[in-house]
Amino acid sequence: MKTQNHFLRMILMAFGLLLTTSALKASGGDDHTHAGEKPVAEVNGKTYFSSEAISDKYELFLKYQPIEPGEEATLWLFISEYKTNRPLDSAILKITSKEDKNLKFTIVRIDRGYYEVKTTFPSTKKYSLTVTINSALGSDLLLLQNIEPGKQLVALEAEHSRSFFSSTLFLVGVGLVAGLLMMFVFMKARYRKAAAGFLIALIVLPTAQLQPAWAHEGHGDAGKKGNNFSNAFEVPKETQFLFDVLTQPVQQSSFTESTKLFGTVIPSSNGQAVVQSPQTGKIISLSVKVGQKVAKGELLATIEPSIDAGNTVTFLSEKNNAEAELLAAQKDYERLKSIEDIAAKKDVAEAESRYKKAKQNKILFENLSNSSASNARAIVLKSPINGVVSNFTFAIGANVNANETLFTITNLSTVYVEAQVFDKDADKVYNGTNFLVECSTTDIHKTAEVKLLARAQSINPTNQTQRVIFEMENPDGEFKIGEFVNVRVFAPQPIKEIALPNSAISEINGRPVIFIKDNAEQFSVSYVSIGQNNGTHTVIKKGVEEPERVVINATYQMKMIYLNQ
Repeated sequence: MKTQNHFLRMILMAFGLLLTTSALKASGGDDHTHAGEKPVAEVNGKTYFSSEAISDKYELFLKYQPIEPGEEATLWLFISEYKTNRPLDSAILKITSKEDKNLKFTIVRIDRGYYEVKTTFPSTKKYSLTVTINSALGSDLLLLQNIEPGKQLVALEAEHSRSFFSSTLFLVGVGLVAGLLMMFVFMKARYRKAAAGFLIALIVLPTAQLQPAWAHEGHGDAGKKGNNFSNAFEVPKETQFLFDVLTQPVQQSSFTESTKLFGTVIPSSNGQAVVQSPQTGKIISLSVKVGQKVAKGELLATIEPSIDAGNTVTFLSEKNNAEAELLAAQKDYERLKSIEDIAAKKDVAEAESRYKKAKQNKILFENLSNSSASNARAIVLKSPINGVVSNFTFAIGANVNANETLFTITNLSTVYVEAQVFDKDADKVYNGTNFLVECSTTDIHKTAEVKLLARAQSINPTNQTQRVIFEMENPDGEFKIGEFVNVRVFAPQPIKEIALPNSAISEINGRPVIFIKDNAEQFSVSYVSIGQNNGTHTVIKKGVEEPERVVINATYQMKMIYLNQ
């Protein structure tokens, strides 16, 4: 009896699980779209009807709430360029209806590409609106169809109003449980376990496959039934205009292959200079500040040399020697001068020259020893190039050592880029016709053209790369010394490929994706296989076809909308 009660409880629990699981699956999926119905507003949570029309120039999208015949209705018209999805800035519009030539339309521009249209529909029937557009893109005529006054939105729950408890699945489940319960009364104990196991196995089967067709008919992607996942999502026109969602038609175009090299910005030949103190001394004046522009030969600082004890002894000794030499030379010259008539002229001339030199040396040592002449002993430091003074921390009165760097002058108007080239890329580099440098360490995408300055003359033994030098004009100083950059080497001849701007490619779950515009407010995600990237465009090998329209701007916002749908 105890065993029988145990199996009975198991069956009742299994039946409860069946009810819960099936009810959840039958009521789930209310967020799917009805791709086959027109309009779709009443079944996907919208509060408006819509109609759209396209041409090779324009895309029109009209939305409106339920219209009462005989009462003034307000409709909202969105006009954008078909290829780019850019809102039309200005246009001359005229709207008529072929069903009623007497209808009058009041059109008011609200914003770029956004117009408010007011009119009164007299009857409950379908209307078609003919829109004449004249703008900078040219004139065109488009037809907006199926405007239905008197039609009401269907409640969201009407699609699934049928009770689960009247479904075939529920009736089958009740029949199975009832039959098994009755069998418990009459069958032997050894068969009861098999019956309970059969019912439990039935519960754990994928019950989604047992759902009747009416639970999801018309839902899912592209009309598929029973598919709970869809790459399609909707973005209202107002949101598209707000985020500046732009598109580009897919087509084969000229694509120039490129090879990417890794490089570093280094100073040019005259791009950086250091100024050092020639000897130990003290800074007595500073003529520049950090960040100041200086010209070649401009005064930077003045240094007063300092003399230590050893140098002082040497100086005094040399001074005494100079005085003694002057005294000896003077006496010798005066002696020969007194006997000039009998002395050799050569000896007199040599004595005179010796005396004058000794006299000059004596004057020099007197000037050096005179403290009032310290300015004459000062060392003047000047800028060797045109440039900007880099950071320094010295101040007036600071002591400096001999050969110590005091200033660095940098000129960024022209810089070099040192790139590491592997052997497999060497021919592409030397045969390249166009070179482009782009930053690799910041979010700001800086680019500049460069020219090949020198081929490699040696190979790095560590990684077997060649050191190639490029020269780059950098008038605004955007690229700094030591900055890591990428060098794009472009092939001489372009090829025909489907290539999209890099801004069009996003990433979801680690896979590259693009966003395709299917209709006015309908987009879809497409996983793509990508090829070579030349820095601005990427080849798309698979996942998109001509002439689909791909989002090339605001892809991050599109990704967030898709992930949060």
